[in-house]
Amino acid sequence: QVQLVESGGGLVQAGGSLRLACATSGRTFSGYAMGWFRQAPGKEREFVATISWGGGSTSLADSVKGRFTISRDNAKNTVYLQMNSLKPEYTVAYYCAATNSRGSYYSFTGPRNPQDVDYWGQGTQVTVSS
Repeated sequence: QVQLVESGGGLVQAGGSLRLACATSGRTFSGYAMGWFRQAPGKEREFVATISWGGGSTSLADSVKGRFTISRDNAKNTVYLQMNSLKPEYTVAYYCAATNSRGSYYSFTGPRNPQDVDYWGQGTQVTVSS
């Protein structure tokens, strides 16, 4: 069992920045692609960003390219989402995701479909004021 704990959410003004962190515990972090999704009330969970276990391959949703960066520190078992130039419409809950790379440690960045994710964190709320 992989346990994911997000932190770093909160209130920020439009144009500001936040860095979310997701720390893993329990079963080894090794071999898992990691990602971030977001979900607004009453809407489906949507893909934001993913990163391969090796860290060299990433994928970002078009809506956040140029604003968000995903990274990971395997020594700390932590994945990060740096969010810059935040807009009020980014006011949603953000969820950390972990998916087994099944051997493709450097090329598999993780799924964009939330149904294909193996483990979820409990979510952290980001509120962007205008």
